[in-house]
Amino acid sequence: MRIGQGYDAHCFAANRRLVLGGVEIEYELGLAAHSDGDVLIHALGDALLGAAGQGDIGRHFPDNSDDFKDIDSRILLRRVVELLHEMGLQVHNVDSTIVAQAPKLAPHIPTMQERLAADLQIDESHVNIKATTTEGMGFAGRGEGIASYAVVLLEE
Repeated sequence: MRIGQGYDAHCFAANRRLVLGGVEIEYELGLAAHSDGDVLIHALGDALLGAAGQGDIGRHFPDNSDDFKDIDSRILLRRVVELLHEMGLQVHNVDSTIVAQAPKLAPHIPTMQERLAADLQIDESHVNIKATTTEGMGFAGRGEGIASYAVVLLEE
């Protein structure tokens, strides 16, 4: 077994879509990023690559490459899973937390779990996603952006 953890955060930006866990969420702001800004998938990708001893998503998908400009982060996640399978590793479990004061995310979590499980090639029961606020504290609490944490367990 291998354990990995990941973190990502992006600030809000106008004229951007808000995408979390592969789900587009209706909101007046999106997240500033080179890709689609999906902080949940980015944290998950870092956790998976970390558990495999393969660095982070920035090493594999640099933000100065036009190949990844506005790319759907689910594509990146599927590429990470392919790498893991080539290494003889299988995702066993995911536990993640999205930190956002707004918008309300609970209604979107089941769809996020479904999409991430499909991309990870595991059962939905092995993908846990939580959403929390910071009660107004810090950049997320002030509504400046969104952060996400992920912990994964891989099997060799």
